Amino acid sequence: MNNYDVKDLSLAEGGRRRIEWAEREMPVLRSIIERFKKERPFEGIRMSACLHVTTETANLMRALQAGGADVVLTASNPLSTQDDVAACLVSHYEIPVFAIKGEDNVTYYKHLNAALDHKPHLTMDDGADLVSTLHKDRANQLSDVIGGTEETTTGVIRLRAMAADGALQFPVIAVNDAMTKHFFDNRYGTGQSTIDGIIRATNMLLAGKTFVVGGYGWCARGLAMRARGMGSNVIVTEVDPLKALEAVMDGFRVMPMIEAAPIGDIFVTLTGDLNVIDKHHFEAMKDGAIVANSGHFNVEINIPSLEEMAVDKRRVRPFVDAYQLPDGRIIHILGEGRLINLAAAEGHPASVMDMSFANQSLSAEYMVKHADELEKIVYSVPEDIDREIARLKLESMGTTIDTLTEEQIKYLNSWQEGT
Repeated sequence: MNNYDVKDLSLAEGGRRRIEWAEREMPVLRSIIERFKKERPFEGIRMSACLHVTTETANLMRALQAGGADVVLTASNPLSTQDDVAACLVSHYEIPVFAIKGEDNVTYYKHLNAALDHKPHLTMDDGADLVSTLHKDRANQLSDVIGGTEETTTGVIRLRAMAADGALQFPVIAVNDAMTKHFFDNRYGTGQSTIDGIIRATNMLLAGKTFVVGGYGWCARGLAMRARGMGSNVIVTEVDPLKALEAVMDGFRVMPMIEAAPIGDIFVTLTGDLNVIDKHHFEAMKDGAIVANSGHFNVEINIPSLEEMAVDKRRVRPFVDAYQLPDGRIIHILGEGRLINLAAAEGHPASVMDMSFANQSLSAEYMVKHADELEKIVYSVPEDIDREIARLKLESMGTTIDTLTEEQIKYLNSWQEGT
């Protein structure tokens, strides 16, 4: 196979061992792989996937391949690729991969277009860059596409905007909106892996620090919870009064970012919007402040404005850039403002991605079966898929639950019975 672009194929064996390690923590996906091998639901289907190239993603690619898919993979973020995993997918599984950690923007979009050269029937996206590029630059291929899936909050926001404008040309399932995705992946996965990335990048003690969380969606909830568990004093900033109220009731201080800026030690954005931390926030921050992002795109931090303000910039540790301001203060940016849990760490633990990628697999299967019936809008994951994934996960954990009796079912479906 010669159609790929990875850093170094000699890394493949190390990648294989790590992929197998992750597989041990992904029992739901394993069960899906076994069924896919028998049923081959993707026979004759070409898929282009734009995802973080991690050990967990590798197991998703194996599931799609087991189902008969002709799949290619490209990175959804320039810093989220694990080069040994990319090499292994090419060498051991003969899956074309176009991804190199640290690639520049030109290479990133060259890789996106290489994935689209596959002429997909189905897209699988993490941030909607693949779908956006397809619609803007490769519209001649849209007639071949039957549908897609989207993994992230940011991507779902973009796709719903496309659908509202009448621009979306095929149906997409919002995998991110599945209960077994955002309740677990976003909350527990992002919470733990973001802390992991910050600690690996800085080796800082979080106890006693003032930790500012930008946003209070599912990802931010998880981070606020974990930061408090590490002993930090957590502040939440929000624009949504309902989410802000929830953060207050959860016991966090809530205030505007400009009020948090002078007192925060560590800042992390998780909103899906741009310029959550802007020039006037940098101007108010204390010397030594640490700024990171765990939303999908680095636009959440206005790094260009910081570049203009700074008189000096030095890389003081891997994934830590120190910007010196004219008055001598230093602002530290982690992972170039990109997803810190993947830039400086390994992303979400496999056991939580087990559910997310089970959703991806089963949603792709649903799309292949039902695309002709669907409109060109964004759909939620069907509830029966969501519940089946939860059931399989509980089963893999050795947990059993109650079932309703016939009497209880009758009562719940009756309006005539009361006290």
